[in-house]
Amino acid sequence: MADREYSSYQQKVIKRFYNNRDQMDEQRLGELVADLYLASDKKKLKLWESAREIMLRLGVPESRVEHVVQKADPAILAEVVKDVQRGVIKKPAKPAAEASAKPSEG
Repeated sequence: MADREYSSYQQKVIKRFYNNRDQMDEQRLGELVADLYLASDKKKLKLWESAREIMLRLGVPESRVEHVVQKADPAILAEVVKDVQRGVIKKPAKPAAEASAKPSEG
């Protein structure tokens, strides 16, 4: 699938997706806080796994991610969201080779 040729339109869409991924992840993490307050016990496990993945993508330190997921308290997750939005937690910079290769992989 890596050998697939994308049209110029598809390449632009993929590039915009990856350029805006951090913003989408921030928004989704905020939505997960509300979802976790309202979810049934079965669904909470899946939501916490999603939260873990998003926090790691956003550059939240692994020790903090594990603490938040272990406590399973949406209020603690809300504090992480606030820190990400304020810029207290910053995503580490990608190496130039990885950043340029991402849009063509799709």
